[in-house]
Amino acid sequence: MKNLLLIALLFCSVNVIAQTPAQFKVVKHNFGKIKQNVPVSYVFKFTNNSDKPLIIENAVAGCGCTTPEYPKQPIAKGKEGTIKVTYNAATMGVFTKDVTVKFANVQQPVVLNIVGEVIEAKASTNKKS
Repeated sequence: MKNLLLIALLFCSVNVIAQTPAQFKVVKHNFGKIKQNVPVSYVFKFTNNSDKPLIIENAVAGCGCTTPEYPKQPIAKGKEGTIKVTYNAATMGVFTKDVTVKFANVQQPVVLNIVGEVIEAKASTNKKS
């Protein structure tokens, strides 16, 4: 009986730790094939599921080729917020980039991920008459 109570208590505490006040609709976006030197952006949407305003302390990209934009004002409970992530597409090839989002008073950050492949932009062909 003690073991069952201990297991139930452990399960409940793990469940509480794993919950985050921000519920993202998606945390990974695949751009597919994109043209070189043509920046692309994706807007990650989340909902504040807590009972108090949610504040983003920071959103940090893993490299200078990726730029996150996030609201500086608190997101009210039950309301939606967005984080726009832009990739500059300067380097050709497959890419995987992360943006780490830290919320105030939340220990575990959320990692957003973008992937895709930068391909050569075709030179426009001029038709001669």
